[in-house]
Amino acid sequence: MAMEPPKSPPWNVYDPRCPSRTVLDLIGGRWTVLLIGALAEDPRRFGELQRQLGGISAKVLTQVLRALVRDGLATRTLYPEVPPRTEYRLTELGEALIPPLAALRDWAEVNIETILESRGVHDELGGSADRADGSVAGTARSPGRQGAQSQL
Repeated sequence: MAMEPPKSPPWNVYDPRCPSRTVLDLIGGRWTVLLIGALAEDPRRFGELQRQLGGISAKVLTQVLRALVRDGLATRTLYPEVPPRTEYRLTELGEALIPPLAALRDWAEVNIETILESRGVHDELGGSADRADGSVAGTARSPGRQGAQSQL
């Protein structure tokens, strides 16, 4: 009788106890999205990454790079030179993130004008984008339920 291979655990990102949530926390962070993009072409040194990302502190860049290395998404190579040189590069697992994160960056760039316009309308109304028909900008009225609005 042949033995069946063990089944993988039923990971569920909607379960707050699921470890896959920590992966989403990492790859959903603004600096990770930009860092994966910066490392997509070639290995980079710390200073190059900090200049390319613009606005990231050395502390935060160090934390994000350490997390990427820890999770196997990037490697850190120290070259024994004077002065020492350290390079970061994506692993195969990290490279698998390039297309979905590039799509997210592209979406943000394509839609930023609409989003800025929506923010302007919202802010002009003092933070409440109520419309004349009773709906709130960004929400849909439920048919048959007067005044019902979805809230995030």
